[in-house]
Amino acid sequence: MTVGVCGLGLIGGSMAKAYKEAGHTVLGYDLDTASLGYASLAGIIDGTLDDSTVPTCDLIFIALYPIAAVEYLTRIAPRVDPKTVVMDLCGTKKEICEVGFALASKYCFTFVGGHPMAGTQYSGIKYSKATLFKNAPMVLVPAVYDDIYFLARIKQLLAPAMFGKISVTTAEEHDKMIAFTSQLAHVVSNAYVKSPTAQNHKGFSAGSYKDMTRVAWLNENMWTELFLENKQPLLDEIDCIIKSLTEYRDAIADNDADTLRGLLRDGRIAKEKVDG
Repeated sequence: MTVGVCGLGLIGGSMAKAYKEAGHTVLGYDLDTASLGYASLAGIIDGTLDDSTVPTCDLIFIALYPIAAVEYLTRIAPRVDPKTVVMDLCGTKKEICEVGFALASKYCFTFVGGHPMAGTQYSGIKYSKATLFKNAPMVLVPAVYDDIYFLARIKQLLAPAMFGKISVTTAEEHDKMIAFTSQLAHVVSNAYVKSPTAQNHKGFSAGSYKDMTRVAWLNENMWTELFLENKQPLLDEIDCIIKSLTEYRDAIADNDADTLRGLLRDGRIAKEKVDG
């Protein structure tokens, strides 16, 4: 199988390594010539993904920021072979899937939205690894949701990445869930570490601090684009947590032990329900 990977950062680089180690031919492209050159010299890719090689691919991954992913897919769509499956790996799905499904219908190839739920706080191909996605969840947004043979084919194509649970949903539901499970966590972590007290945490911090601040170390360019593209679902989640934090604050300010105890109990019970 010939696999094309556009965008050789952490996610795209890890995809390239996974498919290369599985014995497939991997073609890569990145605007950053240093990353592209490194991928070639390190044997991560076998050649360049360009206008002449796009038609030779059986599978193409687009591992770019959403706006760039839309632009790239729009540009290559006329050259994609009908047998090819194209999958984006963006953190939001609504816009890229709308464009992807329309282009796939027009040019007769297959497009599937994809979001691998894996990563680190670091970015770039030097942090990529073939096992990044091993046992990690993968979310798929296909044009058709009830074709079990089609979904089986997509799962087979993804086998080299070694994903664990694969979920199928709509673009709208994906973006709503991601606003809570990922984007809100990054906002809260990034805001939390801005406390002046954080500068003096050493010797006073352990697991709780590390858990809360891990994703504060982020790529601000990527996350700005993702947050703004998913504006309303993320605003809803931010408003929700502000409301909850205000309740805790008011109970503490008023020395209202009963209310505070109830809020803490409700949070503990919510966590128990979430964990099953």
